[in-house]
Amino acid sequence: MNNFRSKSPPDPSLTKEGRRNFVRKTEDFVCGNCGNKVTGDGYTDHCPKCLWGKHVDEEIPGDRASDCQGLMKPIGAEMKISDVRYQIKYKCTKCRHIFNVREGKGDNRELLMELLNN
Repeated sequence: MNNFRSKSPPDPSLTKEGRRNFVRKTEDFVCGNCGNKVTGDGYTDHCPKCLWGKHVDEEIPGDRASDCQGLMKPIGAEMKISDVRYQIKYKCTKCRHIFNVREGKGDNRELLMELLNN
């Protein structure tokens, strides 16, 4: 007997082949790490207070296709000169997936600076 959970095919406009850029989703959420209530602006993908996020995207930022749902721990940061922003490096505490996201408006600068040394 097959024990794999059947997953419906993704929307072709959200697949890696059909779309390669960010999908804007305006969502409010409560941070799973610190409990901060976050008001989303369509670009919010992590808590600005503690910088933690949730593993909700699979291939494309905003696709919300991940089944993992683990907490994403910020493990590093670097300054991107091209757009003069920080890039935050995350590691999922559940599946250990690693990926990067841009800093958001109002992100905790002290924590970003601490992550630069990691």
